[in-house]
Order: sequence, then structure tokens, then C-alpha cells
Amino acid sequence: MSYSFRLSAVAAVLAGCVAGAAAAPKTIVLPPDGAQLVPSSLPGYAKAQANCVACHSAEYMLYQPPNAGRPYWDAMTKRMKAVFNAPLNDADIPEIVDYLTATYGNHGK
Repeated sequence: MSYSFRLSAVAAVLAGCVAGAAAAPKTIVLPPDGAQLVPSSLPGYAKAQANCVACHSAEYMLYQPPNAGRPYWDAMTKRMKAVFNAPLNDADIPEIVDYLTATYGNHGK
């Protein structure tokens, strides 16, 4: 078997693999989200609704320590931005933290 024939055969197999992969895109069906953010008149509620639950379920907040104070929520929000690239504006973080602390934390302690 010649080198060019083997190279052509390998190229044909690879092309078939690539074409097959492109022809069958994978889809992911997520389960419905059973939890919603607790509504609030605080400005951070709308900002959390627009930013936080775009990436994870509102149920995530329910699994945080119930006695979490403002420093905890501030650190978590900044972590989401720094580590997970959450699309948060720095100017919005204090209002989101106000909402999370008042709604899911120990109210600023």
C-alpha cells in the first residue's frame, strides 16, 4: 500500500467523522426550574433576576447558609463575576447584595 493511498484513506475517514459529527448536533433539555427568586421591591431583585438566574437556578440561593450576612453575599457575588464570568456590572453588585442579604441572609449582620 502506498503512502499517498494510506494518507488519502485516513483523510477520508477523518472527513467522514467530522461530517457525521456536524450532522447530528446534541441538544440538552433542562428540567423545569421549580424555584423562583423571592419577589421584592428592592432594585437588586430585578438585577438578580436579569443576571443571577440567567446562569443558575434560583434554588441555588436556598442552599446557601440561612445565617449568611452581607459579607458572605458580597463575596459570593464577586466570586460569580471573577471565577464564573457572571455578566455583572460592578455598579450593580451592591444592590444585588442588598437584595440577597435581605431576602436570603441574616439581614446585614
